[in-house]
Amino acid sequence: MMEMHLTAEPFVSLIAGILIFVMPHLLNYIVATYLILIGLLGLF
Repeated sequence: MMEMHLTAEPFVSLIAGILIFVMPHLLNYIVATYLILIGLLGLF
């Protein structure tokens, strides 16, 4: 039996991508937030 294992990374990536597409002027903040979140998820 296969266990479904979902991580937050694809969802964070999708949301970040949509926000960048809709509001390109927020690119730096979105990228910085994404990197911090992925880094924190990797640590814990």
